[in-house]
Amino acid sequence: MASLTSKQRVSLTILVAALGYFVDVFDLQLFSMLRLSSLKSFGLSPEQITSVGVDLLNWQMAGMLLGGILWGMLGDKRGRVYVLFGTILLYSIGNIANGFVHTIPAYAAARFITGFGLAGEIGAGITLASELLPKSTRGYGSTVIVGVGVVGPLFAGFLADAFDWRTCYICGGVLGLALLALRVAVNESGLYSAAAKQGIARGHFRMLFNNSKRFKRYLACIGIGIPIWFLVGIIVIFSPEIATGLGIEAPVKATNSVISYYIGITLGGFISGLISQIFKNRKKVIAAFILGLAIMITVIFSAHGITAPQFYALVVAAGFCTGYWTLFLTTTSEQFGTNIRATATSSVPNFVRGTTIINTLLVSYMKPTYGFLMSAEIVGIGCFVLAAVALWFLPETFGRDLDFNER
Repeated sequence: MASLTSKQRVSLTILVAALGYFVDVFDLQLFSMLRLSSLKSFGLSPEQITSVGVDLLNWQMAGMLLGGILWGMLGDKRGRVYVLFGTILLYSIGNIANGFVHTIPAYAAARFITGFGLAGEIGAGITLASELLPKSTRGYGSTVIVGVGVVGPLFAGFLADAFDWRTCYICGGVLGLALLALRVAVNESGLYSAAAKQGIARGHFRMLFNNSKRFKRYLACIGIGIPIWFLVGIIVIFSPEIATGLGIEAPVKATNSVISYYIGITLGGFISGLISQIFKNRKKVIAAFILGLAIMITVIFSAHGITAPQFYALVVAAGFCTGYWTLFLTTTSEQFGTNIRATATSSVPNFVRGTTIINTLLVSYMKPTYGFLMSAEIVGIGCFVLAAVALWFLPETFGRDLDFNER
């Protein structure tokens, strides 16, 4: 590895970050695909499968929420590469443990550990790539990372159809351990190394809150991502329940919904990143994709009596509109200085994922009164209102020089 040129090392870093995100999204959606089969093996009723599934998802998201904060702080205190090793190791251990659980509490603990381990993957990868690439081509790096990463659920779908649910989890853990070998050749970013030598405060989570302008930027970054995980956490993961509410006669499988979604977001991720680079703007592209997502979710909630293939097609289209996840991550990394960039970039997407907890609790609370479908519609409206307000206040960052620190 010593003979690699600077450009080759940057390319290798982007590849490693992309594969790390591949594993990240692979596991997140593997649970969605295995939720029904794994919980049926515990002898649960259909109603229990829904409620316990919500609880397990919330435990996973709670792990990601806490892990996003801790790994982000470590990324600024100890280095981006340090986090890339730690996250994948803990994820691998947790995912293998998922394959050996025999009680619901043990399953919840394994999902929490797995989520905690995964939480720093995308933040550390995007931060490292953003600091290594020139500002004029930074968006391409994020596009490749996210574009490759979101193919993970397609592989998860293959495993879910081919193997028992326990075997699938074990395969995911082994996949993570294999990725460790590639990370030996990854170097730390020069921007981080220079900041570390200056002796300034690094990785202090409170710095995101002790300055009003910085805090508003942080909240705005979280806000623009919320609609994405409303689609994933409510409509995609619980697509069988959504389909029942829409009166779809043929069974809608969560596995097929997840695959449909990730076909869409893979295409949308590449397109949004390329459009942003062509027009040299992030906010306008994000706004267009959020508007498209709002339209597609409205169509889904109005599509009573459609067939299962038509439902999957709508999920593909809605998934395409969530492709601005690429720009969401890039914009977040560009909003903050080197000394808290990893803290922000790791915690923001996990706070967004963590809103799934709030959304599922709200839907569960309103379900006895309004039913699952209407409750989901009400929560969705709130998510899009928050995103619109957040985007309005978020500064444009295309082409920003990242060689600065927060004081």
